[in-house]
Amino acid sequence: MSAAAVTEPLLTVRGLRVTYPGIEGDFRAVRNVGFTLGRERLGIVGESGSGKSTTGRAIMGLVAAPGRVEADELRLGDTDLRGLSERGFRKLRGKRIAMVLQDPKYSLDPVMSVGRQIAETHRTHLRSNARDARRAALEMLEAVQIRDPERVYGMYPHQLSGGMGQRAMIAMMLIAGPDILIADEPTSALDVTVQTQVLAILDDLVRSRGMGLILISHNLHLVSSFCDRVLVMYGGQVLETCEVGNLAAAKHPYTQGLLAALPQLGHRRAELPQLQRDPAWMADLV
Repeated sequence: MSAAAVTEPLLTVRGLRVTYPGIEGDFRAVRNVGFTLGRERLGIVGESGSGKSTTGRAIMGLVAAPGRVEADELRLGDTDLRGLSERGFRKLRGKRIAMVLQDPKYSLDPVMSVGRQIAETHRTHLRSNARDARRAALEMLEAVQIRDPERVYGMYPHQLSGGMGQRAMIAMMLIAGPDILIADEPTSALDVTVQTQVLAILDDLVRSRGMGLILISHNLHLVSSFCDRVLVMYGGQVLETCEVGNLAAAKHPYTQGLLAALPQLGHRRAELPQLQRDPAWMADLV
């Protein structure tokens, strides 16, 4: 990780908390999460329900009421995100920070062509005219390696395969040139071959544009092969932060358990290892 990534963070998160009211009291989905992001690739990994997606949504201002988002510090560059209005978040989303969700079928407008949706993002954030927006959308579709961009421009989401839909989502999120991209399980609905292709495209675009990337996934192997650093979450908390090169030397027993559960080619096991959990891990971090 470069010195610039440490000294000039694009995103600073400290003491992030997300709480939902319940019949038996408040449920804390995210508890005292903290990290910084520079122009690097940061992975957030954990089991379902660990709070990793909620963390991403909280940063984007997408936690719906009655959920409450609080933080000691939540800063995008020089912009304090705490208490920012929905109108303020709308100005930031797409232009300075963007998020690719898990399944494009539920993220793209089903009654608008893919190209128009991408072009609309360009017009909204960059105040371009229709002609320039269309040209930029076609260039972006080509950048995500979609063949025949002219034809795909006029297609509707239901006409795209899963891989094409995910590429179209990436194109729409990157067309306004944000500094940060949050990718929430961007390849989980794709087969392994297409996963590799989509991640390679994403990696190339992020590196060439000098962006910061947060990759949210339950797949530790994928994250460790793609990112520079890894945050391991459990029960809404960050248990450990590791440089990818030092992941094998992780100290927390939960991280060690995740690593032990990864399949190893050429290594036969009589029994699959079971991930052991300790209630003490749920203790509040202060």
